[in-house]
Amino acid sequence: MAKHFCQIVFLFLFVLLISVSCREQQQSSQVETLLRIKLLLNSPSFLSSWKNDTDFCKSEPTATLTVVCYEENITQLHIVGDIGAPRLPENFSIDSFVTTLVKLPSLKVLRLVSLGLWGPLPSKFMRLSSLEIVNLTLNFFQGNIPPSISSLEHLQTLILDSNNLTGRLPDGLGSLSSLAVLSLKNNSLSGSLPHSLGSLENLRVLALSNNNFSGEVPDLSRLTNLQVLDLENNVLGPRFPVVGDKIERIVLRSNKFTFGIPEKVQSYYQLKILDISSNRFVGPFPVSLLSLPSITYLDISENKFTGMLSENLPCNDELGFVNFTANLLTGKLPNCLLSDPKKRVVLYAENCLDAGGENQRQISFCKNEALAVGILPHSHKQKQASKVILALSITGGVIGVIVLVSVTFLVVRNFLVKTAAQTPLPGYKTENASTGYTSKFLKDARYITQAMKLGALGLPAYRTFSLEELEEATNNFDTSTFMGEGSHGQMYRGQLRDGSYVAIRCLKLKRNHSTQYFMPHIEMISKLRHQHLVSALGHCFEYYLDDSSVSRVFLVFEYVPNGTLRSWISEKRVRRKLTWAQRIAAVTGVAKGIQFLHTGIVPGLFGNNIKITDVLVDQNLVAKISSYNLPLLSENMGKDQLQNFLGVSKEFKSARTKHQDKLDIYDFGVILLEVISGKPMISRKEVEVLKDQLQASIIADDTSRKSFIDPAVKNSCSGESVQTMIEICLRCLLKDVAERPSIEDVLWNLQFAAQVQDAWRGDSQSSEGSPISPLRTSGLKLTIKQ
Repeated sequence: MAKHFCQIVFLFLFVLLISVSCREQQQSSQVETLLRIKLLLNSPSFLSSWKNDTDFCKSEPTATLTVVCYEENITQLHIVGDIGAPRLPENFSIDSFVTTLVKLPSLKVLRLVSLGLWGPLPSKFMRLSSLEIVNLTLNFFQGNIPPSISSLEHLQTLILDSNNLTGRLPDGLGSLSSLAVLSLKNNSLSGSLPHSLGSLENLRVLALSNNNFSGEVPDLSRLTNLQVLDLENNVLGPRFPVVGDKIERIVLRSNKFTFGIPEKVQSYYQLKILDISSNRFVGPFPVSLLSLPSITYLDISENKFTGMLSENLPCNDELGFVNFTANLLTGKLPNCLLSDPKKRVVLYAENCLDAGGENQRQISFCKNEALAVGILPHSHKQKQASKVILALSITGGVIGVIVLVSVTFLVVRNFLVKTAAQTPLPGYKTENASTGYTSKFLKDARYITQAMKLGALGLPAYRTFSLEELEEATNNFDTSTFMGEGSHGQMYRGQLRDGSYVAIRCLKLKRNHSTQYFMPHIEMISKLRHQHLVSALGHCFEYYLDDSSVSRVFLVFEYVPNGTLRSWISEKRVRRKLTWAQRIAAVTGVAKGIQFLHTGIVPGLFGNNIKITDVLVDQNLVAKISSYNLPLLSENMGKDQLQNFLGVSKEFKSARTKHQDKLDIYDFGVILLEVISGKPMISRKEVEVLKDQLQASIIADDTSRKSFIDPAVKNSCSGESVQTMIEICLRCLLKDVAERPSIEDVLWNLQFAAQVQDAWRGDSQSSEGSPISPLRTSGLKLTIKQ
């Protein structure tokens, strides 16, 4: 028994001795490795404390030197040299340095900053497979980033700033699923950014400034954690990068971005810094950026942004720096930017602002520049035109020679010339497909209130489409996409490259006009963007080659596929009708659309002849007006009428005084009558008969009044709500135009009706729409009054 016990004790002591010996050897090996690193770094003064007897794992960390151990293994190595340290001597070998470094296999954090390291990054560096953080900033590394870097599967941070790296980014970066920080600033990297960057779902910082990257920025919308995007001073473009909603900092300064700012940027509520200066951005400046809840720094200088600023625009109190310099902005600076000059810096030179002549240009300069940007034709179309003209010139020369030879040929030539003169050339040129339209400004056209500006949220920016885009969207205007034809053109349904559907109206032209003639109309159409309008998305011009006049105009609108309001109210084939609360919400939406047409732009659009079949319903049962009184291409519109439309005429400016805004109020009353009764209003006589019956019901009790309500909803509506709806309907249908209510009065009553209905029923459905899914899909009916 004693012998057995002694054997166990002996074995224990032997194992303990071996363990201590191995640990001492390991520590000795790590010490040798660190001392070898000191020697390879040319023994800098800040490593003078490293000696044979130094216990590195217990050494005090400093700003320049830190060694961290875990279970006697070195897991972190931080060595920071003096800023601006020169290259190590020519006898330095990066291969030997990395060979030594990999003898610390437990390294998780490696920080070697400003040490004068130089040479290409060796692939054996990737043997440190446990690395999580790598920072090699301010050295002289050169050549490509090795593709084998993708083998560092635990890597969370990679910082290689301020080196001499060249070549393309390896596609394998996209496989680093844990990567949160990628910073490669101040190198000479080039080529396009790999699409694999869009799969780094944990990435929070992407900093690639001061390189030579070019081409489109890949789709980064899947990077839902991305907070910093720094692409300054590259050759990237032309489209604004697509990023997630958590973005806090976007720096695109000094690139080649040429399109407009996407609408989605206005919903980046965590965005603090936006610097898009020194690019080629065009189109309207989204003034709502000034009031983003987190914005503190905004620089849009040296672009081609257009738009009118106004004194009453809101802005974030924390906004400390704003730079509008060298754009095409007009109007006046917002008072909120000028209220506290000590609190913020505001730069705005070289615009056309009404700012007391402080280094501002004439407004005509901005208008002409905006027009030039907006109608620049495609270069390849110009080349086509040049080839056609050259061919015609050669043909003419040959005919000229023949004329000199033979009188007979002269007669034939004259006949051919007369025939050709009667037929315009079929060729065309199209406008540059830019996301920012910038055309001749409509005089005095502006949004009135911030609420109206917010009405267009959720729509892509208004832009110019190319003819190729529209042909692709409609399969060359195939008959299967044809939706109908009116007095001023044909309507087609199209699907854009991003998968969204649009309605495309091809307008007939009976007179030849230049592009400049259409620009005021396009400017007006571009303003028709609101939650309760079938909003305009863009336009396209097609030209004759012989005189560059416009041959066709295409107007692109949002596609609303869920039928008309009548199909949800009074059509017999409908399977499910709108509830009373949903009906109030729908007519409230129509009223808001009318209010926008009257007051959302100056001059307003009146006499729109709105019918219930002109009100479309989207997938969320939001009502949208598709009938506008646009004078574009009206056969009888002469110069005087155009000037009236543009707001020059005093008579048109006093439209509200002459009750022209009340014309649409009557049409609204007819819609309201059908919504209340559930009976289609086909003729004026039917309207008058039902109106008289409703008039008599006003003095009756609730039961009698409800007898006139659509049977489908009469048992689910409150008496006070019904009475309010009937009363406002009757006031809208008054014969005396002056006695009809204003659109604001109408809206107040509708909102009151919704409130009392909700209070009576406790209805959970919002007065702004309904969450129920549509029951069916109908073809789009889009009516644009000409």
